[in-house]
Amino acid sequence: MGLSLTRAAQWTTASSGTGTLEFTPMNESLLNGILHFVEQFDSQHSQEGKHVFEEPLQWSTHLVASDFKTDYDFSDSDVHSQEKDSEGHPLLQLSPPTVYVRSFSQLSKLVHLASDKKLEEVRACLEENREPVVKILGTTFAAILEEEDPYSGLRHLIDKEEDPGEDLEVKVKLCHLIHDMDKQLLSELLKEISEQVGLDPTAVKNEVELLKRFCSEGEKRVLKSVRYTSDYEFSNGCRAPLWRQIHGEMCYLVIEPIDTETLCVTCSRAGVFLNGGVKQEGDENAYERTSDTYRDLVTLLKSRSPHFAENINKEDFAVQELPSTQKIQHVESVDAEEQGQPQRSYEQQEKNVHEKPRQQHTLNKAGGEKKYEPCPRWKDLSLGKKLRKSSGEKKSGEIQKKKLGAGAKSKMKAEFSVSSLHGRLSSLKIKTPAGGMPVDVFSESSSESEEEEEQPERRPESNTDLPSEYWQIQKLVKYLKGGDQTATVLTLCAMMDFNLMQETCQLAIRDVGGLEVLINLLDTDEVKCKIGSLKILRKISHNLQIRRAIVDMGGLQSIVRILDSTVKDLKALAAETIANVARFRRARRAVRQYGGIKKLVKLLDCVPNLASLTEKQEKDVEVARCGALALWSCSKSTKNKEAIRKAGGIPLLGRLLKSPHENMLIPVVGTLQECASEESYRIAIQTEGMIKDLVKNLSSDNDKLQMHCASAIFKCAEDKQTRDLVRLYKGLQPLASLLKKASNKQLLAAATGAIWKCSISMENVAKFQEYKALETLVGLLTNQPEEVLVNVVGALGEFAQIPANKATIRKSGGIKPLVNLLTGTNQALLVNVTKAVGACATDKENMAIIDQLDGVRLVWSLLKNPSADVQSSAAWALCPCIENAKDAGEMVRSLVGGLELIVNLLKSTNNEVLASICAAIAKIAKDKENLAVLTDHGVVPLLAKLTNTTDDRLRRHLAQAIGHCCMWGSNRASFGEAGAVAPLVRYLKSKDSSVHQSTAMALYQLSKDPYNCITMHEKAVVKPLIHIMGSDDEMLQEAAAGCVRNIRLLALANRKSRAHGIVCKSGCHRAPVRQDILINVVLLPAESFCTPTLDIRQESETGTQSAKVKDFGELVDED
Repeated sequence: MGLSLTRAAQWTTASSGTGTLEFTPMNESLLNGILHFVEQFDSQHSQEGKHVFEEPLQWSTHLVASDFKTDYDFSDSDVHSQEKDSEGHPLLQLSPPTVYVRSFSQLSKLVHLASDKKLEEVRACLEENREPVVKILGTTFAAILEEEDPYSGLRHLIDKEEDPGEDLEVKVKLCHLIHDMDKQLLSELLKEISEQVGLDPTAVKNEVELLKRFCSEGEKRVLKSVRYTSDYEFSNGCRAPLWRQIHGEMCYLVIEPIDTETLCVTCSRAGVFLNGGVKQEGDENAYERTSDTYRDLVTLLKSRSPHFAENINKEDFAVQELPSTQKIQHVESVDAEEQGQPQRSYEQQEKNVHEKPRQQHTLNKAGGEKKYEPCPRWKDLSLGKKLRKSSGEKKSGEIQKKKLGAGAKSKMKAEFSVSSLHGRLSSLKIKTPAGGMPVDVFSESSSESEEEEEQPERRPESNTDLPSEYWQIQKLVKYLKGGDQTATVLTLCAMMDFNLMQETCQLAIRDVGGLEVLINLLDTDEVKCKIGSLKILRKISHNLQIRRAIVDMGGLQSIVRILDSTVKDLKALAAETIANVARFRRARRAVRQYGGIKKLVKLLDCVPNLASLTEKQEKDVEVARCGALALWSCSKSTKNKEAIRKAGGIPLLGRLLKSPHENMLIPVVGTLQECASEESYRIAIQTEGMIKDLVKNLSSDNDKLQMHCASAIFKCAEDKQTRDLVRLYKGLQPLASLLKKASNKQLLAAATGAIWKCSISMENVAKFQEYKALETLVGLLTNQPEEVLVNVVGALGEFAQIPANKATIRKSGGIKPLVNLLTGTNQALLVNVTKAVGACATDKENMAIIDQLDGVRLVWSLLKNPSADVQSSAAWALCPCIENAKDAGEMVRSLVGGLELIVNLLKSTNNEVLASICAAIAKIAKDKENLAVLTDHGVVPLLAKLTNTTDDRLRRHLAQAIGHCCMWGSNRASFGEAGAVAPLVRYLKSKDSSVHQSTAMALYQLSKDPYNCITMHEKAVVKPLIHIMGSDDEMLQEAAAGCVRNIRLLALANRKSRAHGIVCKSGCHRAPVRQDILINVVLLPAESFCTPTLDIRQESETGTQSAKVKDFGELVDED
């Protein structure tokens, strides 16, 4: 349920981003194991079964209300368990088709109720709750379960608590149970998979060659064609891209049978199957499996092509024995390291295929395939022969040591292993043989885009376009391959004399196989060779193709390993190289997986702010600077941010923030501002006293440092205490002064963003007014990039909350550019613009300008925007526009289709949109003609349908809308018939006084209909209304008193009329009513009235008199 899902489950990679569990034997075994665990949980662990989950597990279920028996309460099609948590919420709730479960006990019962659909329920639950342990136990315990030794993590958690409560003890027990279940599941899966026999590249190649024989013309032809999708073959015999080889895929074929459509086939180590149509590399969705898995190509073709099955000569295949097979191990044993048994992802048992050391894989430009052999230095040392001799005896990751040449004292380690490929992994977790580092298989949970993954490579059209440096560097690389230790160092020095920042020189090193050699040099024992190699890698890694190649060759693993070196120059160079390489997602993930984050954080530990530093301390400071640079690049990943925090990086960054050196401060502040997107970092920045240092550095002369400091404040100022600290440390004036640097757009965007967030506090707005920031901001409304405009307009929206500033914006000419921005498409900008326009519209002079510029129509048109945020912001802006317009009713009617659009938005599922639309309807309904149009468009039933909401913000504006809509025709009665009255009575139990006010007003209007009064009485409205009448709010008092008055008038009319013997015309002796007495209906049962207009007769001694009682609402109005 925890590690078993993250390491072993096989998910589809749907284009929508929400994959599902594949229908594979491994997943089947996994689901059965989890099902068995849940089924018996309640009976074996009753105490733990009662524990309430942190969040409910919810999914679409096959169960319906009739499937539930005792121990459950029923309401129409909904089901609630009688077991509830401490807050009274049911532990199981079914609102078809969604079920919400909050304990293992109820989960176990639900599985038993599912009967023969148990497995489908478990599958649906896991697919819709990809991280169930987080919902069950919370993020802290989920993180502990992901650790290599969760037991020590749990012990540490208990030790931190001075008085561990019962809830913590239950959670710890649940952790143990889930971990033991995961360990057992993974062990069983490992045993099953290790027994499976798979294919190897040689077997596939032989079978393809055999099939090609049957593509010839003539009687024996059973296939039209068989071809590979790629002509390039890697050194391991595979033709699949490197990032797909991690999945065990070897090559892709396009086979044309004679009698059926073309087949696109994937050949993997687990077997062969049809894919989504891989005809060339690059289409990720095409790699998905679309058929069952077959043991070989012949079996697949027989199942798909009747002609092939009928005509194939089986004897031809019988003589072709498949080459040696290999066992594939797909999952990592959880306790492998505890038992001292190293695990490998692929146990290679074939003897005819050997790995080459980090082979560089590139296609020859001329069109053929180009294979690089180990460099002459290795051949001279007979290393290849030794490898072939010992390949069956030694592990894949063992390091071979050989002397560089005669008389050389140092040794060079050549590591021969499967390349560490980390891009686009599956849902497994494997261990690379070389380093034993876990390869995390989740896609990066980061908001940043894969900015460099698919950049096209620019190459000269012909060799004649290449400069002389290209050929000179290639010669040096050849010397590098073949020279001894001294020659290697000299060659590295010669290479550094070239301009390695030039793209031609960078690609020259890569094209001739120099990158591979440079990475191999990192595994030597010779410090000079390592330093020379890293200096070159540091420069050429500015090229994005080089960066990707370094990751593909597993170079990051060696670079990260160097961070443990005792040589400070090496650590600094390695960290700086990581800073360059880790600019795309796969590289950042690789750094974390190889333990690089912890090592980089350790580099930060130095004393940076001494007045004078010794040479040793200067080196420490340089190492820390490079470490901060690397962490800055890595911090663009959400998981890396968490890893930095767990490694203790925040206090160390805070200490470095006090450094007087700008070259140190820039990467430190850059890392902090990148991490400040996480709440934990914002709190830490505030509590560790970093705001003061950030404010101090705003006054620096370095634009880049100012930009990062402003950006950090921008992200942290969401919190009020941070905003107050910025003001306390006098940071508002430096921010306002940064607005003068309008030519630096990045700095301007950061500064305006910080001003926007700081201006949420009105005390800060007052300070900004002293610095004339408002006028400057208005001047930035034109000719600026969108990232600046979003912040500028956001700040103006906050400034406009103060009445005096609304006039300042108008006098500074800000209304027109604000209205012009309403025609944009940037959603964040539109949200801020509508808010600013709405704030300005509360001033009547501003509103006149907005109306003149056709601003209301533009705001209204934004209600059609697909973004719910834009819709709600536009609707809120319409409220002051309608309220302050000169002739609001006519203005609204002039907008063709506007009222229909407003009414249709009541069908939205977003509460913020609904609340804003209800607020707008309340304003529109003040005009009788517009209210009539709204009624014709069906506003009454739509408003009534929303009354069951529990959202107080929506309740408040919904009640206002209902109250104003009662003013037309029979709308009061229609609201009653639509069932809107009873839910409104419940609103009086809300803790929000503004909800009480709008609800009392709505109830007062509704109480003018007798049937609504009956409903109110049934729902016991009188008592809360009497209590509300004691409020200090006069409007609330009046509305509540008016409603109670109407109720009492009817009661009085009822009592007095009984004395006169008035009965219904029909003869039924029901509530007698006198014609001259006002009627209100609360203390009478519903059946007391025949119709709202009663035709009654009065019996007396002189005879019977007939009278017609006026409509109830009219009587109340007359009073």
